[in-house]
Amino acid sequence: MGKYTARTFVRSACTSGALLLLTCLAVPVSWAQQNNYLLAPNDLVSVTVFQEDDLATKARVGNDGTISVPLIGSVKVGGKSVDDAAQIIRSRFAKGYLVNPQVTVGVEEFAKRFVTVIGEVQKGGTFEFPHQGPLDLLQAIGLAGGYSKIANPAKIVIKRRVNGKDTVMQINGKEQAAKGGAQAFEILPGDTITVAQSIF
Repeated sequence: MGKYTARTFVRSACTSGALLLLTCLAVPVSWAQQNNYLLAPNDLVSVTVFQEDDLATKARVGNDGTISVPLIGSVKVGGKSVDDAAQIIRSRFAKGYLVNPQVTVGVEEFAKRFVTVIGEVQKGGTFEFPHQGPLDLLQAIGLAGGYSKIANPAKIVIKRRVNGKDTVMQINGKEQAAKGGAQAFEILPGDTITVAQSIF
């Protein structure tokens, strides 16, 4: 198979004025969101290689975390940042296909993510994550309108499916409110949060 050549360095981050404008306008979500985001199934991802237009592609991440890229086939990107995904793809291209390939990866469309909040909250139900960055426990409670008058914030149960098995965790919401910031408990898509009732 013939060699391709890429001559100008383009990272997957926006690093210069001109590239910042061109790259960020091409992707309909902010780079700050993408830089902190780990690719997940059903995300629509764009892959471009500088000066190799025939290798440009858009692909939706499969349930197995892979996308199909021209020339190199299936690539595992699930759970990776866009920077890491670009480096993985670059490495694959560099093994016998391209000389110094410069790869850009972007998220064209985020997969929808949901969390369920029930128990002693104002309006229990299933809610879509309001943004593409992390969602912490107190923010999730806020999606449900906050605690009810008879809630026990110190007793919150979170059910999470990990590797096909349900895991149950008990979190103290009062402590979370006191700690805040870096100590916040991160909610993952698919979590079910149950706020207990106070015992009088």
